[in-house]
Amino acid sequence: MRNPLSKTITEIKPSGIRKFFDIASERKDTISLGVGEPDFDTPWHIRDEGIYSLEKGKTFYTSNSGLLELREEINNYLTRRCNVSYDPRTEILVTVGGSEAIDIGLRAMIDPGDEVLIPQPSYVSYEPCTILAGGTPVIIELKNENEFRLTKEELLEAITDKTKILILPFPNNPTGAIMEREDLEDIAKICIEKDIFVMSDEIYSELTYGKDHVSIASLPGMRERTILINGFSKAFAMTGWRLGYACGPKEIIEQMMKIHQFAIMCAPTTSQYAAVEAIKNGDEDVANMRESYNQRRNFLMNAFKEMGLPCFEPFGAFYVFPCIKEFGMTSEEFAFALLDAEKLAVVPGTAFGDCGEGFLRISYAYSIEKLKIAMDRINHFITGLREKNK
Repeated sequence: MRNPLSKTITEIKPSGIRKFFDIASERKDTISLGVGEPDFDTPWHIRDEGIYSLEKGKTFYTSNSGLLELREEINNYLTRRCNVSYDPRTEILVTVGGSEAIDIGLRAMIDPGDEVLIPQPSYVSYEPCTILAGGTPVIIELKNENEFRLTKEELLEAITDKTKILILPFPNNPTGAIMEREDLEDIAKICIEKDIFVMSDEIYSELTYGKDHVSIASLPGMRERTILINGFSKAFAMTGWRLGYACGPKEIIEQMMKIHQFAIMCAPTTSQYAAVEAIKNGDEDVANMRESYNQRRNFLMNAFKEMGLPCFEPFGAFYVFPCIKEFGMTSEEFAFALLDAEKLAVVPGTAFGDCGEGFLRISYAYSIEKLKIAMDRINHFITGLREKNK
């Protein structure tokens, strides 16, 4: 019998994030700080709109691109928050989460052999989606000393005559790093000079602390060469509703929509009606959640300082990325030992690329009470390691 499986897919490793989440879920009394999911319930007025749509029997397919009302509100939101606007009829596509937008965006733009620049550490799907689209991933290793920002020098070094797309994953998962306007201006200048397209994943755009998010699409000359990806999961605590969107030039969105038509048809109808309410009337909810995340961020930074664990200060998303190199263990060894000894699950930095070695991703999308217990367990664990290494 011939091998029924594709060589391409069998050579792709499964997500390292889910690996530790699944292990932790099977162990009694284990605290997991591994999954990037808000611990808040979806705000009631948003849920209520979803319920109302069901009660009214609004359970049919929407257009392939999504509800026009939702696309109009997405444009209003981006105009208001990011200083960039799109034609709701031709330049906005509603997707099943931001993850679908990443996948079909790469498939719509890549020919075999095209190179995609992927700064790492970063979200786990960029590299496999590039491979599945027939492209060649080229990894740019971000550095702790640069606060895990992409520098113009690093970008220029990675560009070849085959480079077509730069993925810009900021605010960043797993590091919490951000790119400020002056950083993006340097990157934009190079992209224009070298004729490179940008896929800007801005799913954490509402979760920045003391620094305003800037979209590279809003910079001169970049709107026409950028696919802006965002969604409702993180900012509005709507992970299970599975709703995202992609915005960009008409000719790219049109081809993305073609893939979406054949693979998906349309995003969930109930979720779309709820999302209209979220994006129209959810600013206060987002602000309240952001304030809570910031309190947790400050708590973790102070806790790491007290226990002498190095960690650069992140200004985005809801992750910290502490360094554990002093203990002479790989990230995976440390994470497994911490899980066994203290019943605490975190994600090894290598789940987000080889350059994540020596770091851990810890999510603070959890209650302060849970974070306090978790920090006590980490402190107990590293105190023991330091005693052993004396």
